[in-house]
Amino acid sequence: MSCGRKCQGCQKIEMKKMSNESNLQVTFSRQRSELFKKVSELCTLCDAQIAFVVFSPSEKVFSFGHPNIDTIIDHYLYRFPQQNNDIMEFIKARRKASVCEINTQLTQINNTLDIEKKLGDELSHLHKEFEAQFWWTCSIDKMNWAQLEMFKKSMEDLRYLIAQNAINLVIQDTHTQTLPFFVDSVSPSNIPIKHQLIPLQGQMFPP
Repeated sequence: MSCGRKCQGCQKIEMKKMSNESNLQVTFSRQRSELFKKVSELCTLCDAQIAFVVFSPSEKVFSFGHPNIDTIIDHYLYRFPQQNNDIMEFIKARRKASVCEINTQLTQINNTLDIEKKLGDELSHLHKEFEAQFWWTCSIDKMNWAQLEMFKKSMEDLRYLIAQNAINLVIQDTHTQTLPFFVDSVSPSNIPIKHQLIPLQGQMFPP
C-alpha cells in the first residue's frame, strides 16, 4: 500500500546556501573543525601529504597542510625543482617509519583500552549481581524499605540468640560449680533452688 505522503527519508534535499548569516557562520565553524580533524587523521594514518584550503562566508581563508601547506602547493605548481632527492627521500623514509611506529602504538593502546573497558563492564555487572544476591552486605543507605525491615528483624533475632547463648553459658558455668557438692545425689530436686536450670525466656532481656 502506497502512502499518500512521502517519508522524510525519500525526499530529495535541495542543496542551497543558508539565508541566515549567523547560522551559516556557526555551521561553517563546526564543519571546518570536523574537516580539519578528519584530514589530520588521514595524514597520520596513511602518511599522506595533503593541502586543504577552505573559505569562510566572510571570505577568510583557512588552510591545513602536511607537512606544510606551502611545500605542498609549491610541489604541485612546480615553483622550484627538488634540490636534493636523496635527502628528501631519507626524510620521507624516516617520517614514514615514525608514522608506522606511532600507528602501531596507537593500535596497541586502543586494544588495551577496549580490554580494560570490557573488564570494567564485567566487574560492574558482577558487583550488581553480588548486591542483588547479598543485599544485606550493602550500605544501609542503598537498601529499600522492605530490605530495611528484613535487616531490622534479622538484627533483633541475632540479639535474642546472643542473649540466650549468654544465659546458657552463665547457667552451665553455675551448674558446673555446684555439681561437686552433690556427687551422691544429682537429681534436680536436690539442687538448691538458686542453681536450678530455669527456662529461657525472651522477657529476661527487654528489647
